[in-house]
Amino acid sequence: MGLHLGDAAPNFVADTTDGEIDFYNWKGDSWTVLFSHPADYTPVCTTELGRTAALKSGFDERNTKVLALSIDPIEDHHGWAPDIGEVFGTALNFPIIADPDHKVAELYDMIHPGEGDTSTVRSVFLIDPANKIRMTMTYPKSTGRNFDEILRVVDALQIADQYEIATPVDWQPGDRVIVPPDVSTEDARSKFSNVEEIKPYLRWADNPAK
Repeated sequence: MGLHLGDAAPNFVADTTDGEIDFYNWKGDSWTVLFSHPADYTPVCTTELGRTAALKSGFDERNTKVLALSIDPIEDHHGWAPDIGEVFGTALNFPIIADPDHKVAELYDMIHPGEGDTSTVRSVFLIDPANKIRMTMTYPKSTGRNFDEILRVVDALQIADQYEIATPVDWQPGDRVIVPPDVSTEDARSKFSNVEEIKPYLRWADNPAK
């Protein structure tokens, strides 16, 4: 069975470029982005990890840790890391799991045999401080992910949790938000500013985080 939104993210112990970690102990009370890439020394993966390294301060500001994985051995990870810094100008600043026995990849269903080999596809799991899976994405091996979008989802989930609101299509931090359907318009006007009822089921409000 695969993992679903709301499931507990499985714990594991693994070797990484920062040493051995127990996942739950390592993440602590942080949000975590756990993502897999197919292989070291490959072009798309190099661009993805380089971009993630450049966004490290943004993840830090959101109390979010980043953890990558491939089934390559730890020696390859250490050998490849300097390329990431050289090509993208930011040294690798987050750990990469070495998973040659596929233990973590199989635990998180990151290997899709229909993709042609036993390497991991481009899976993403966003895990909250309570170790619950809050978002998943899976990209094909040929398509690099948009890590700005991952940051946007972190922002959307964090504001939704804090203020019990929802976020509309293409929402960005600072934009107006949506009142959830289970909150009446009357109650919404006592909780939020500038509530606008477009339809009985569609109510806008000013961003409470502003």
